[in-house]
Amino acid sequence: MAKIMGFKTFGAAAKKPREFDFNAIFEHTRRTAQERSKKVLDERDAEYAMATTSQGDDAEDVVRIISKDFAKKAQNDSDAESESSDDDDEDEFGPTLPPSMVDQEASDDEGKKAEKKGKEEDDFSSSSAEEDEATIDLDRIPITHEIDLVHGVKTVSAMCFDSHGTRLCTGSFDYQLYLWDFTGMNSSLQAFRTLEPCESHQIRSLAYSLNGDSILVCSGNSQAKVLDRDGYEIMECVKGDMYLVDMSNTKGHCHMLHHGCWNPKDREEFMTCSDDGTIRLWNINDEGKRQRNVVKPRSTHGRRMIPTTCAYSRDGKWVVAGCEDGSIQLWDHNKKFVNISMMNRNAHHNGTGISSLTFSYDGLCMASRGGDDTLKLWDLRQFKAPVAVAEDLFNRFPMTNCTFSPNDKLILTGVSTKKGADNGALVFMDRHAGLKRVEEVAVPSSVVTCIWHPKINQIVAGTGAGTIKVLYNPEVSCNGAMLCVSKMMRKKRTEEFIAKPIIIAPNALPMYKDERVRRLSTVRLRERLDPQKSKRPELPITGAGKLNDPTACCHIVLLLCRSAGPSGYPRRHPVFVHREEHRPPEGRRLA
Repeated sequence: MAKIMGFKTFGAAAKKPREFDFNAIFEHTRRTAQERSKKVLDERDAEYAMATTSQGDDAEDVVRIISKDFAKKAQNDSDAESESSDDDDEDEFGPTLPPSMVDQEASDDEGKKAEKKGKEEDDFSSSSAEEDEATIDLDRIPITHEIDLVHGVKTVSAMCFDSHGTRLCTGSFDYQLYLWDFTGMNSSLQAFRTLEPCESHQIRSLAYSLNGDSILVCSGNSQAKVLDRDGYEIMECVKGDMYLVDMSNTKGHCHMLHHGCWNPKDREEFMTCSDDGTIRLWNINDEGKRQRNVVKPRSTHGRRMIPTTCAYSRDGKWVVAGCEDGSIQLWDHNKKFVNISMMNRNAHHNGTGISSLTFSYDGLCMASRGGDDTLKLWDLRQFKAPVAVAEDLFNRFPMTNCTFSPNDKLILTGVSTKKGADNGALVFMDRHAGLKRVEEVAVPSSVVTCIWHPKINQIVAGTGAGTIKVLYNPEVSCNGAMLCVSKMMRKKRTEEFIAKPIIIAPNALPMYKDERVRRLSTVRLRERLDPQKSKRPELPITGAGKLNDPTACCHIVLLLCRSAGPSGYPRRHPVFVHREEHRPPEGRRLA
């Protein structure tokens, strides 16, 4: 076969890989280095001999000069080998300098080195001080300033920020969804759009997508909606069949939704949980016609359990659900959602439910907010018991949430107003000190939802009175509410008339064409001269005698009054004359 194909080696006799002998390579390198060093030493000895014979008494100075020259030459050679060819221009040429100039140059070099070293130390100290200041700024809580955004009169039940912190979306029990744009808003603090996405259903959860171009809306109905950035509907999830026993055979949810969130790694995937006892994973490319996966939490006896909240981990690896019986159940996103990866049955009291689950930014811990007035911190590496527990956090809303600070040191949550009390609170707890309360901000209503945005370092809290509190600190916060507070309201120009619409008819007759005026001042001047359009009051009667242009009132007066005739006599004078002429004489009576 080898002869026919023309190969010298075929099959098992293939070409062998090249072998390297490292000992031989090291020996060759050592010999090369020795030869180069010997050559340099020989040149140095030769120049030393020439210097001693030529200069005599100044031998010591010349030796020092030569040694410096050789050291500098060796340094230049090494620089030329490691750096570009431009550095070769810095080598010295010509005869050596006198000893006095060499000493002066050496002292100048030492002074420059000391100055450079001191400058580097100053830069290091200043940079370390700046780092310390930045650390201090991150530790400060931005609560020195606040603004109020008015959503309505009912409870603000859901809020979400986009990733850049420029737009805020809020939903309430009054079925309304408000869109706020901090970059285009002025000090009037008005939302740029208001809509009712789910008709007569309360908004229960809102979430911006990873790139901020979509909004997930979960309301009291069974169909989640996805809106674009301006509030227009992109898709609506399909509704399932409520008469089927196995909920995994339906195409969608068939009962009220509780919560929804986006995958932090896949911008096209989102998740919803419902009162039908399922968690469903959707993809926006499917246009809501079917779900990708169905997750069914189970109780202790293997029965259906209602998930009250759900969440993704920061890396998208875990899918976690908080159930109505107080349990927390986790599934691996990379596997089939059949077996539970981790679970804690006694996370919170049975029957109270879990209102919020959130992961820390380092991905090691998770915080849960329960309906039993507690907040618990969990370590995913030891999930059997909580790391710390915070109690006496009154909660009357099923969507009260919690969140981590941008530096992962604090945990923020809201407290509802108790019976007979007037104020709720925003509570800040130290994660590394057993959830010890660090700061507490009083709010004149129940705090339902709260967000601590990591980029703009501002806190937004939705209250039960329909207002939204935005807390910030100008020293440590940036953009967000600070952009709209500094913008003054534009003065409105009160127009005295409604401009007549212009009809452009190029083929019409000249008598029917409207004159097109491009300047508004010209239109105002013409309408000012027109007494009917300007509504000029009637001028008073001036002068004696006749009225050239009597008004309606004057005309009535003229009819009632008897003005003089042409000859100066009354108008009834001829009648009186005729009567006097035909009057009978006295003593004579007419028959």
